[in-house]
Amino acid sequence: MPLEPLLPLFHRLNREHFEGSLTQGHQPLVAVRWSDGRLRRTAGLYRRGVSVAPPLGREIVLSRPLLGQLPREATESTLCHEMIHAWVDLVLKSNESHGPNFLARMQAINADQDRFEVSVRHRFPVPQQPPRWIAVCPRCGWRTPYRRRVKQAACRQCCNQHHGGRWHPSCLLGYVPAQEES
Repeated sequence: MPLEPLLPLFHRLNREHFEGSLTQGHQPLVAVRWSDGRLRRTAGLYRRGVSVAPPLGREIVLSRPLLGQLPREATESTLCHEMIHAWVDLVLKSNESHGPNFLARMQAINADQDRFEVSVRHRFPVPQQPPRWIAVCPRCGWRTPYRRRVKQAACRQCCNQHHGGRWHPSCLLGYVPAQEES
């Protein structure tokens, strides 16, 4: 099934749910595109930065691998979710993730139509991959699986118990390859 062009869908959702606030004239304030195939665990993202989608510096990326095989409603829902992030950032000029402004707009959109449902987290089928790493706390020995190594991650239990809830280098998690655990 070929992927639907996102720009016409963006313009329609912008008119219907954002009062045209995500465009200036006919030009979107944010670039919109399908991923190049690397987004495999998340349905979409909104990001901004100097090196992001020049000259706009903002973009919405939807997952080609995840959404490509799902019904159109999944694409609409995900694009609308990311457009709410853009709206909170560009129109409200607020720095929040899924905070009160996001949730209020999400609820208003869901109440206003019944073609799709916007949610904070998608429920699309994502193939599960085994963890590549086991994180190990050097203090208490607690072990938990991780898909990737996270720099500066520490054992919360030990930080709470030994350092008043503050991050401390003595609680930094170490990582061993998951296959060594078997």
